[in-house]
Amino acid sequence: MTIALSGRKIAGKLQEQFPGSIVQSDESSLLVKSEHLLAIATFLKTTPGFDFDYLTSVTAVDYRDYFELVYHLISIEHNHSLVLKVRCHDRENPTVPSVVGVWRGADFQEREIYDLMGIKFEGHPNLKRIVLWEGFQGHPLRKEYKGIYK
Repeated sequence: MTIALSGRKIAGKLQEQFPGSIVQSDESSLLVKSEHLLAIATFLKTTPGFDFDYLTSVTAVDYRDYFELVYHLISIEHNHSLVLKVRCHDRENPTVPSVVGVWRGADFQEREIYDLMGIKFEGHPNLKRIVLWEGFQGHPLRKEYKGIYK
């Protein structure tokens, strides 16, 4: 079992490195501005003491007013974990930076989120549908999706 690092403690370090990047922090998670996501992800992976070398999952939540992406990170070397979050308020064209260049394991997970939620990952090397067929209309995990019940 991993030990959750305090989001508040990490927020202090990140605030020094990336001023204005932290939206909110608590004991187990950290919410950052989307424009800082890629730089923060790289920092968390490459900085000694953090070394978050493994991305266990990426998921998205539709809160009606915004989408929230949730990244579960683990450092195998230090046996600690962190939940990193970012919000996207543009429901018409939701876009966040891709972290595939930082954690290769994000590849299919970002594609699945794109397919089912319609969130685009800027810089993704192969962003196309992975679950549903090309030509499928809509994104079925969005709150407003009506599907067959139109």
